[in-house]
Amino acid sequence: MASIIAQQTTRAARKGAIAVSSVGMTRRSLTTSVRRVASRPSPFSLAVSVSVSLPSASHLASSRFVPLPIQTQQRRHLNLHEYQSKGLMGKYNVRVQKGQTASTKAEALAVAKRLIAEGAKELVVKAQVHAGGRGKGHFTNGFKGGVKISTKPEEIAEYASKMIGSSLVTAQTGPEGQPCRQVLIHEGISFDRELYFAILMDRTHNGPVIVASPQGGMDIEQVAHETPDKIFTQPIDINRGIQDSEARRIGELLGFQGAELEDAIQQMKNLYHLFISEEATQVEINPLVVTKSGQVYCVDAKILFDDNAAFRHAEVHAMRDFSMEDPREVEASKYNLNYIGLDGNIGCMVNGAGLAMATMDIIKLHGGEPANFLDVGGGATEQQVEEAFKILTADPKVQALLVNIFGGIMKCDIIANGIVNAAKKVGLKIPLVVRLEGTNVEKGNEILKSSGLQLITAADLDEAAKFAVKAIKA
Repeated sequence: MASIIAQQTTRAARKGAIAVSSVGMTRRSLTTSVRRVASRPSPFSLAVSVSVSLPSASHLASSRFVPLPIQTQQRRHLNLHEYQSKGLMGKYNVRVQKGQTASTKAEALAVAKRLIAEGAKELVVKAQVHAGGRGKGHFTNGFKGGVKISTKPEEIAEYASKMIGSSLVTAQTGPEGQPCRQVLIHEGISFDRELYFAILMDRTHNGPVIVASPQGGMDIEQVAHETPDKIFTQPIDINRGIQDSEARRIGELLGFQGAELEDAIQQMKNLYHLFISEEATQVEINPLVVTKSGQVYCVDAKILFDDNAAFRHAEVHAMRDFSMEDPREVEASKYNLNYIGLDGNIGCMVNGAGLAMATMDIIKLHGGEPANFLDVGGGATEQQVEEAFKILTADPKVQALLVNIFGGIMKCDIIANGIVNAAKKVGLKIPLVVRLEGTNVEKGNEILKSSGLQLITAADLDEAAKFAVKAIKA
């Protein structure tokens, strides 16, 4: 069913008949989808990905394909470093390893020596960046591995010095990597089993649901694909909260017994308390481990929060590390613009995430390369259009702009005025191709033609993409 809907979406988007939306995507999954698929040669890969890309844990919680309601407000999920997530979990009595961050070699040595003095037998140093796959990554200075283990404080300090100040490149970062400004040093623990545990808000279940698997410490999507019978779910009534019987069921499915089971139940309840109290949308523990002494530890965590509740959790949202984000994306977020930078030379401004992805795809079909994904939303103002133009033209790689607007909620004459005024204010000096369709399209096109600007109007998306590619090659 998903593939059929994807094909229909692609055809409709190319004709300009509808403005499709990447509803149900988190900021993280949308960014990953755009960047991953933008590098593929297939001309239809971008548009097809709109309907089938879902947040992994939410997808696992749903046993069947369910159409998701339209989400009109663009959302950007707060992303925490590992040390921040563990600090937050500690506040709710979730068991994590003892540790501390360091931003210099001297600090790393001091932390390592203190942990050894407090009884740690083994030490782990981890680069703090917003990306997975750190252990298999490499730094731009040539050092390999963002996670290192040692029993000697001096070695830990040496590892830290190689990480701090360099950028870590992983499968999730792109070739530029992410800057490592500090490391987390914590005690090592010996464990027998690695498990997967997550709590998330799921539309299918109309509330929180637990997703768990005895096969943790690995890609959970791979587990779902190869051994779906090893994925367990447990819906939670948000009004009652998690019940002992529900936590016990999951604990038993994960293989806990006796005292270990009681410890696991308490840790699950503590994690649920964090989830509800901090208004999180996802708390993912991978791996959840059982030590040789029978204690349950949360070794690594991914926590996402409801940005609509940020005003109630200022302390948590103040942890946002802007250095981990593209400055253009940070600037765009100030004006509620959804922007993701790419490596091409045709800047795109579109309303609707799905239509934006289809626009990028058709640019590639005609031999061009999109420089970005930029969704101005369904009700963009003139100021948002102006700020979008500033962000796009600030990219030195951009040699032409393509504006593709479907006027539904947003009327074409209003957006046309915004485009004209924005182009004049920023002093646009590169080719501008505009394609409008929908409400008041005739008025919009007339405003563009009488603006005095050297712009190109297109009748449809296919023509607009051809004009943009041709303008660069002229």
